[in-house]
Amino acid sequence: MFDFFERVVPPFSQDQVERPPQALSKFVWHYTKPFRFLLVALLLTSATIAAIEVYMFSAIGEIIDWTQTSDPSTFFDVHGATLIKISLLIIICWPALTFIDSCIEHQGLLGNFAMQIRWRSHRYLLRQSSVFFANDFSGRIATKVMQTALSIRDSIVSLNGLVVYVAVYFSSSIIIFFNNDWRLAVPLLVWLASYLLVMRFFLPKLKKVSTQQSDARSVMTGRVVDAYTNIQTVKMFSSNEAEELYAKESMQTMLESVYIQMRLVTKLNVTLVSINALLICSTLGLGIWLWSGSSLTAGAIAVSGALTLRLQAMSQWFIWELARLFEAIGTTQDGLNTIAQETAVKDEKGATTLKVTCGDISFNKVSFHYGKNSGVIENFDLSIKSGERVGLVGASGAGKSTLVNLLLRLYDLEDGSIVIDNQNISKVSQDSLRQNIAMVTQDTSLLHRTIRENIAYGKPEATEQEILSAAKLAKADDFIHQLEDNEGNIGLDAKVGERGVKLSGGQRQRIAIARVILKNAPILILDEATSALDSEVEAAIQEQLEDLMHGKTVLAIAHRLSTIAKMDKLIVLNKGKIVESGTHQQLLEMNGVYARFWERQSGGFISD
Repeated sequence: MFDFFERVVPPFSQDQVERPPQALSKFVWHYTKPFRFLLVALLLTSATIAAIEVYMFSAIGEIIDWTQTSDPSTFFDVHGATLIKISLLIIICWPALTFIDSCIEHQGLLGNFAMQIRWRSHRYLLRQSSVFFANDFSGRIATKVMQTALSIRDSIVSLNGLVVYVAVYFSSSIIIFFNNDWRLAVPLLVWLASYLLVMRFFLPKLKKVSTQQSDARSVMTGRVVDAYTNIQTVKMFSSNEAEELYAKESMQTMLESVYIQMRLVTKLNVTLVSINALLICSTLGLGIWLWSGSSLTAGAIAVSGALTLRLQAMSQWFIWELARLFEAIGTTQDGLNTIAQETAVKDEKGATTLKVTCGDISFNKVSFHYGKNSGVIENFDLSIKSGERVGLVGASGAGKSTLVNLLLRLYDLEDGSIVIDNQNISKVSQDSLRQNIAMVTQDTSLLHRTIRENIAYGKPEATEQEILSAAKLAKADDFIHQLEDNEGNIGLDAKVGERGVKLSGGQRQRIAIARVILKNAPILILDEATSALDSEVEAAIQEQLEDLMHGKTVLAIAHRLSTIAKMDKLIVLNKGKIVESGTHQQLLEMNGVYARFWERQSGGFISD
């Protein structure tokens, strides 16, 4: 039975990834829609259980009246059948419905609902551009995903319960009071009006402060995670106190919103207790007065008193559920602003799969200014033939990395086109484009997973032998065998720490090269691929890099010119434009920019 409810709605659906709506109600419905049938079922079972509970109060009142008006000797003969029906309702129907209701809520909704929201949000955010993640804390984005999932789930489940409470308890209680004596319902109606006024006053204030608190919590988490992620930098610059102050500012802001919220909570609590006390006293006082005038039975007083006590207890629950609902709505609205942002770089509808047969690359009148009016890349043309190895040279800011990012389509062009084998990269899917490009970057960042998973990242189906072979070619096999993490895993099973922090820069670089060797893509980008290696290791793997580049179209960036001097063609960039082009020897003979770089190079460093 548990398995059935847990599998009614699969948490990890593989539906097409789409942008969530930006309107709050549509955003919530976007994630709620798969669970609509379970929510309707929960509404019906909860309403039925609530009706049974209210009927029990009425039944108790009837039984009390029967005991006062019936002959004890014939009591069971007269009322026995009715008592059996009431008992069966309480002993069998009530627990059975409660079991189904609990299975729907706890097995069907509470776990899967939030997890599916996280899953779908995560899938969408993974397709966001690099700019999206560069503009925010990664910890803050992750917090938004976690918080929003819980807030949507809690708001919908709470709303379900609130609807049942209002529809069943309030309406049934008023009907029962009216059936006994219409005057008995007057205190309840006055209390209801007061209750609505209290909610109208306090709940919007709680919603507002909850929204502020949600954002403050995300900022606080983001700042703390930022410090942990960059702990090496913090240690290197002895910045513990600076980081403490940086985190303290966000914590203080968070705490101030908590203080405001808690003050509202105290005021609300006292107000509720006051109006509930008036309800209890006025209902019981009026009931006794009506009984003294023979207008009301003792059973009716008992029912009224019991229902009043139940209502005051549930009124506390109701308003806190409503407060939670408003808080969840505020958190959802805050999360919506992050999660529902439009993807800056997205596949065209009907995007085709890139098929690389040769590896020809053409930059045609490409312009890109990072959203500014001018600068960076302007009207740029470059053709790279199949199997040609091209080196990019230039001072920092010349546009080398930008060209690589545009080729990978991490940004969309502002003008012009980039074509691979006569296929415009803006017309093909991003996944197929990047599957055909392998890249080793200067700042190699590894995933906090095992060595095996990091090497096989571009080819998850790789065999053990293929992984070991790639590691050997990258001269990484020697240190891999010596690795052991704090969980006792060794070799390929050892975890590398966040961003590969447990490895040296050279070790990370060799893992990255092994990853590229294993991926074996037709287009290869080397961005300072050997910058983190010492001369001995660099010389040792240079032959493997030569083999790796064989038959591939290569685009290489290097400040250490000796590493690209053997390229088929060198392109010298300045402010996004080609100022020189040719082989190493041809550029030296020109005695221009490249020649000056070569002359000034010392110890592998080019002065800008």
